[in-house]
Amino acid sequence: MTADTSKPVGVREASEREKNERERNEQERNERAASRWAAVRTAVLTLFPLALLGAAFWIGRLVRPGADDWCFLPVVRDEGASGMIAKFYLHDNGRVANALLVVGYGAFGVPGQQWYALVSGVVVVGVLRALTLAALGRAGLSAPRGMPLLVAATAAVIYLLATPDTYKTFYWPASSVSHTVSPVLACAAVIPLLRARSSRGRALASAVALVAGVFIGTLSEEMSVVACVVLCAVLLLGLRDVPGPGPVRTRIWCAAAFAGIVIGTAVLYFSPGAHARRERFGADAGSMFGAEQLVAALRAFGEILVTVLTTWQYAGALAVGVLLGLSVRGGQRGPDGPLVRRPLLPVLAGVLVFLVSGCLCTVITYPVFGTGVVTAPRVWGDFLLVYVLLLTGVGALLGRELRARRWGARTATAVAAAVSVLTCAGLAVPLFRLGTEMQVRAERWDRQDRSLRDGAARGAQVLPYTPVSVSRMLEPFGGHGRRVWPAQCVAEYYHLEKVTYSTRLP
Repeated sequence: MTADTSKPVGVREASEREKNERERNEQERNERAASRWAAVRTAVLTLFPLALLGAAFWIGRLVRPGADDWCFLPVVRDEGASGMIAKFYLHDNGRVANALLVVGYGAFGVPGQQWYALVSGVVVVGVLRALTLAALGRAGLSAPRGMPLLVAATAAVIYLLATPDTYKTFYWPASSVSHTVSPVLACAAVIPLLRARSSRGRALASAVALVAGVFIGTLSEEMSVVACVVLCAVLLLGLRDVPGPGPVRTRIWCAAAFAGIVIGTAVLYFSPGAHARRERFGADAGSMFGAEQLVAALRAFGEILVTVLTTWQYAGALAVGVLLGLSVRGGQRGPDGPLVRRPLLPVLAGVLVFLVSGCLCTVITYPVFGTGVVTAPRVWGDFLLVYVLLLTGVGALLGRELRARRWGARTATAVAAAVSVLTCAGLAVPLFRLGTEMQVRAERWDRQDRSLRDGAARGAQVLPYTPVSVSRMLEPFGGHGRRVWPAQCVAEYYHLEKVTYSTRLP
């Protein structure tokens, strides 16, 4: 103390400034080093889901037509978009938007089927990344560069590949456009609302919600149900506990979305095709909501729930959410933000939305699938995206809480990163096994395709056909020749009068 007081005041102040400057420089160096390490860690972790998606896209080249594709492709080829829309609206199911999407890939024939996985996968990742950025921006949060892509890629991998039947969920376009892509399109409609900052932007967001509602209403009955449940939850919450646009503006947006869904659903429900479909399956309101039918549907949903909750790869969504929560900065209404201070209400709302929407989807699909809905994961996608986003959101809240309390953050980061990597590894094994099965089927399908085309070119009108299936896909003469459908569609595809059952490949 004697030495310090003996120095002139100016010297002491200069010494103190130098000390503070050194401390600031040291802190900045530490922050830059931590930022660089976080960027490297994020980039490395992102490689795992992106590599898995790349492998899945490459395997997509092995997709070949099957089941409904046999009937769609000749119509698109010979009658174009108008013929496909008429087929759906007048005869099949009334799903006009579904018909448009079928035309989108069916117009390219077999290559359209092969490119479908790549195009739809990129759309899923792109929408989820844009949704993550929009949600963070609306909440006043910022994430390190690359983190939104990590979240989107991981969520996409889990959503597309974690189901028990990846082929029908992801690779089969006829199913994917209705039950896998439709929830992602609904998410895309939310992005303009989150990004709106002016009256013109909010008006545009409402217009997008209206159009998207009509499109979804004529695309998938199950997705319409899920969207309505989500909108009801948003209105009940009133957005008082969630950062976002004002309650009045959000109610207007929800009203526009509701109106669009009602219009689209009305077009679908009263179409001749939907009426014919209900008659085929006996799926009228009385049978759908009868006591026995409801009990059976609830029991089926319970079995679906057990399957979903025991699929450990979904933990990857929770893990990447934790990584997001640990890395974000900022927040409205203080450093912690309202979601961290009152996280229970939105979490409970998300759980209820998942359970209610999943249950209702099972109820309306049960008349068509019966107990088979338990073994038909392709129709679960409408509500499974809610589950993936819910887990990601819960993980983000948990990560934010750990960071705010400043304990266990490093351990949580290491554990979450490990779970994320293990999730990708766990999904890779069944994917490559499926790829091997698809390779075998593609070789056999191509061999038979050449034979049938050569026979038709020679003027033959009746040729033999051998069922070639993958992942329990329906084929002509399935069940050892007992199920004929869709043999006549195959004949039309090859410009034949008829195909007959054969047990030997040409």
